Amino acid sequence: MDTAALQTPEVDLHRLELRFAEARLLEPRAIESLARSIEQSGQLIACIAVPDAENNRLILVDGYRRVLALRRLGRDTAWVESWTCDLAQALLMVLAQAGRRPFAALEEALLLQELVHGQGLSEREVARRSGRDVSWVSRRLELVCGVSDSVLAAVRQGVVSTWAATRVLAPLARANTAQATELLAALAAAPLTTRELQTWFRYYRTSPRAARARMVSHPRLFIQSLRAQDEQRADTRLREGLEGQCANDVRQLLTLIKRLRQQLPALSREGLLDSLRGALIPLRTALDDLPSELTRSADHDPPFDPRCGPDPANPGQEPARNQPCIETLA
Repeated sequence: MDTAALQTPEVDLHRLELRFAEARLLEPRAIESLARSIEQSGQLIACIAVPDAENNRLILVDGYRRVLALRRLGRDTAWVESWTCDLAQALLMVLAQAGRRPFAALEEALLLQELVHGQGLSEREVARRSGRDVSWVSRRLELVCGVSDSVLAAVRQGVVSTWAATRVLAPLARANTAQATELLAALAAAPLTTRELQTWFRYYRTSPRAARARMVSHPRLFIQSLRAQDEQRADTRLREGLEGQCANDVRQLLTLIKRLRQQLPALSREGLLDSLRGALIPLRTALDDLPSELTRSADHDPPFDPRCGPDPANPGQEPARNQPCIETLA
């Protein structure tokens, strides 16, 4: 593209076609900060657009936050850099120049989707013309594979993160669309952090169907119940002390042995008992040694407390202490 052909006039905002608005994330704080900057110093970076000859308008390629900030300030014009190239080339150049304003991964994925499915370019051609490799293009496109419009809208509005959309809602929608829709509505009413949603999904995958239905309808309540259980266990450990923790470890060990006994028939059918026998040898040795170690610990003198008297293991001379004078003793 000939850079000499670039034009940067003031353009009325109504002439801008916001065709890729749905491919941008709404970040109210960033837009508010940008509006304050424009109000104080003016628009420092031009928006980027390409002409649309059919409608006599300009298709906005980059600068959606600036347009929102200008509208928030009540402005009706924007400084626009009009590129004399086709739309596909403009999108590719914006992706190649992402250092000017780093895009979120989902924004890049949506632009790549437009280039591949809207503009008819191959993934290899997109990679070559944007300065990326093919694997990067494929990984980005996988982010929006199977993600519904409602989920994308929730990501744009900040209801859920890109991670939640691609790692939780998209897989859940492929398995159970109704529950994915219900979960999205519940998150809009009571959002969860990414860490909380990760915990929720870990329990969801191993829960029975009846429990899953309750978890989907009330995800915040489920997280609160987990937190309450953790606090209760912490209180119990604090109340029972070290001996209680040791007794609890023994009970957990018994539970594991019980589960192992239940799995013995399956191991026998698969012919895996020999490997199990080898793994049980160090366990049996440790269990045989535990009672004798417990007896030695019970019979052994408690550790020396330096505040209670001299240490018999250290027969050296003790430092002099303050003593009452002889007149006081007499």
